[in-house]
Amino acid sequence: MLSRKGIIPEEYVLTRLAEDVPDHARYRARERRARFVGKSGTCNVAHKNIREQGRFLQDVFTTLVDLKWPHTLVIFTMTFLCSWLLFGMTWWLIAFAHGDLDHSTQLQAGGSRGAGEAEAGGFVLCVTSIHSFTSAFLFSIEVQVTIGFGGRMVTEECPAAILILIVQNIVGLVINAIMLGCIFMKTAQAHRRAETLIFSKHAVIALREGRLCFMLRVGDLRKSMIISATIRMQVVKKTTSLEGEVVPLNQVDIQMENPVGGSNIFLVSPLIIYHVIDKNSPLYDISPQHLNHHEDLEVIVILEGVVETTGITTQARTSYLADEILWGQRFVPIVAEEDGRYSVDYSKFGNTVRVPTPPCTARQLEEDRSIIDSIPLSPKSTSRKRSFRLKPKFTITDEPS
Repeated sequence: MLSRKGIIPEEYVLTRLAEDVPDHARYRARERRARFVGKSGTCNVAHKNIREQGRFLQDVFTTLVDLKWPHTLVIFTMTFLCSWLLFGMTWWLIAFAHGDLDHSTQLQAGGSRGAGEAEAGGFVLCVTSIHSFTSAFLFSIEVQVTIGFGGRMVTEECPAAILILIVQNIVGLVINAIMLGCIFMKTAQAHRRAETLIFSKHAVIALREGRLCFMLRVGDLRKSMIISATIRMQVVKKTTSLEGEVVPLNQVDIQMENPVGGSNIFLVSPLIIYHVIDKNSPLYDISPQHLNHHEDLEVIVILEGVVETTGITTQARTSYLADEILWGQRFVPIVAEEDGRYSVDYSKFGNTVRVPTPPCTARQLEEDRSIIDSIPLSPKSTSRKRSFRLKPKFTITDEPS
């Protein structure tokens, strides 16, 4: 307002407003890189402007399984209600067309015997005890759910009624098979098993056997094993080709190593999976200065295997952004031998400890190996070893000359 009145120059006001913003506020204003895969394994991708929506209806079963539980229950209920109403209307039309709903006909058939036959020469009903649409709707439920209270039944008077009876039974079996199958598949989905496959919250980079390694920890909380478990990692980052083409999500596989070798793992106890950062690694030029939330880097970890109890293939996923990778850290041991068996302390699953690590890239470390000599490496083992003193059972004396 003062600048508008000409008392204070406008340039001075704008300068002061910029200076009044604290540094931490400016730092927070910068948005964090969008995550491609969430920590829980969900893919952070929104599909928009899909024109061919009819493709989803070509695979109705998968579409129903992918729906959320409230939507599935609504469809489950409405499917049965609509089928009951449709066939209830059909039974009412059959009774109406045959004249079963006529009051005089009902009086004529009032003293019916057997399957709705009146006295000799009397009127025969298509379906007994159908007086209104409500009774037709109840008969539709009895037929499709095979309740059979015994008050209503189809006679041999109308072939159309017999045909509708057959069609409704077939339609009811198909609806039961589809809807119950969808509910079973939703309760036994593979990602439910993935809830007990856990990854460490952070990944670490440290020296192992004289080389920089990218490491993470994976574990299984259940006693039932994952058969033929395999694990692989990818680096997702924005790249530009030599021709100037911008690839926003370039996925590059990185070589993974684990204690048993290869990509197959024996996940009985938590394992530390590591990737050696060499010249073929996309992390070859990564240094501690690059591990911040502005760096365009994401490491995706995918664990696949067959559930031992159900035989269904499951997949667990997670990812690590640049600021979720700790430099110069190592996972603490969590497996110990107690009372003749191995025990795992999951309270320390993601705990790390700082270890001496050169603050340089793997390229610089490979070009100058003398960097490792200047680092005080920790001893190979810090576990205590019991010392035993053996008491000699005999003595050695000098023979007299």
